[in-house]
Amino acid sequence: MKLAEVTSINVNRTKTEMEEFNRVLGGGVVPGSLVLIGGDPGIGKSTLLLQVSTQLSQVGTVLYVSGEESAQQIKLRAERLGDIDSEFYLYAETNMQSVRAEVERIQPDFLIIDSIQTIMSPEISGVQGSVSQVREVTAELMQLAKTNNIAIFIVGHVTKEGTLAGPRMLEHMVDTVLYFEGERHHTFRILRAVKNRFGSTNEIGIFEMQSGGLVEVLNPSQVFLEERLDGATGSSIVVTMEGTRPILAEVQALVTPTMFGNAKRTTTGLDFNRASLIMAVLEKRAGLLLQNQDAYLKSAGGVKLDEPAIDLAVAVAIASSYKDKPTNPQECFVGELGLTGEIRRVNRIEQRINEAAKLGFTKVYAPKNSLNGLKVPDNIQIIGVTTIGEVLKRVFS
Repeated sequence: MKLAEVTSINVNRTKTEMEEFNRVLGGGVVPGSLVLIGGDPGIGKSTLLLQVSTQLSQVGTVLYVSGEESAQQIKLRAERLGDIDSEFYLYAETNMQSVRAEVERIQPDFLIIDSIQTIMSPEISGVQGSVSQVREVTAELMQLAKTNNIAIFIVGHVTKEGTLAGPRMLEHMVDTVLYFEGERHHTFRILRAVKNRFGSTNEIGIFEMQSGGLVEVLNPSQVFLEERLDGATGSSIVVTMEGTRPILAEVQALVTPTMFGNAKRTTTGLDFNRASLIMAVLEKRAGLLLQNQDAYLKSAGGVKLDEPAIDLAVAVAIASSYKDKPTNPQECFVGELGLTGEIRRVNRIEQRINEAAKLGFTKVYAPKNSLNGLKVPDNIQIIGVTTIGEVLKRVFS
């Protein structure tokens, strides 16, 4: 059949009450899709899917299969999270044949498997969670999803290295792979798509873990900045992009003389190698003597910053702590730092500037060659810069 002869169809997505969740999926839940949600144990994967299940049960039939908890334990958690609809079914089982029989009996619109590592197929040798078992169970679930037009969510745990436990093939078999990330000692969680056949992989959803479950963070920039101290040294604001979404975050640095032979460097929420590179550029190109200084760097609020556009803000925070001079609280920074000290262009500069203006910032330092033909609000000043030395002179003069 020729591609031009294929009739296109409009997919009717089912939306949940969580806009952040809908955004990451590409606009809602697609019937017949197989979605894998991975994350560290205890990060909140089950809580997220339980909340989503209670909302989906208002528009269709949900079967929640748990191989880790009893039905009574799930009921206790579900009652804490909200109202439970009559179309929400629980099934505590680890045998895939029994799960398939229950699906044929109830004929749900949505199926939740928590987790893929606990379900086993008696037709395959091997213990629960083994490579062969995970592969076979996932293949059966994919067949169930496509033949019965059921949207299936499966939970997968990740290893110490941050990859999904089980065969790498697992990620290739499913339609969508989502990672649920966050520091266990922080309340914020980020849902990130790394594969999505029905939408973009450039979207994230931000949630806050509270006593009543996960709550959407609709304005993350404001939340991440609300505890910032005015006049504190070693602090700068960056406008980073999480997918297509601009977010303002605080970068903090503490630079102190070392008490040992080798200077100590630690990072939290920032890439260690990138931080080391930035410090080397500051020493070579800006004249900051950092080789005998300990440096402690972090992104406030537990958010992970890993795009090149954060370089300038990290450099300014380090210089602020080293010079013991604060930055202007109404200024923010965007730009990649090259090895020769140049400030390189970044993408989506207009979106970043508009977000900064919306939150009341009056000045943005950005790469000069990114500003051609830019339309910006009247209430914000854009300072085009070309080198790190120029930035430090302007900020701390």
